[in-house]
Amino acid sequence: MLERNAAVEAAIESELRLLDPTVRRSADLVAALLHPGFHEFGASGRIWDRASTVASLAAGMEDGGRITTSRMKGVQLAPDLVHLTFDTDNNGRRAHRSSLWRLSGNEWLLYFHQGTPYDPAEDDVSVEEA
Repeated sequence: MLERNAAVEAAIESELRLLDPTVRRSADLVAALLHPGFHEFGASGRIWDRASTVASLAAGMEDGGRITTSRMKGVQLAPDLVHLTFDTDNNGRRAHRSSLWRLSGNEWLLYFHQGTPYDPAEDDVSVEEA
């Protein structure tokens, strides 16, 4: 069941901050949003950990364009865990995305992320919205 509660809203707000180009260029701001155990299966196929993600973004290894999002939704799986799904478009590179946000102290931190590239011409969304 999809939800819009305080936990889901906090995770969405943090996800959107993490996608902001200004935040992405700052090692300190990115690190503040990533859980110490963070890992990612990137849309590129690469596996990322926290240190490599922070270093890559801070070094400007991306093209720096604004990433647009669509179809963002979330569900609180446990008191300290939120699952978000959404799509991104980064200069024509599109990906379906899935993020797990964990409550650590008073902060929601990104624990896991996966991006899967897709071609919108071939995208057949067959999952019914809950």
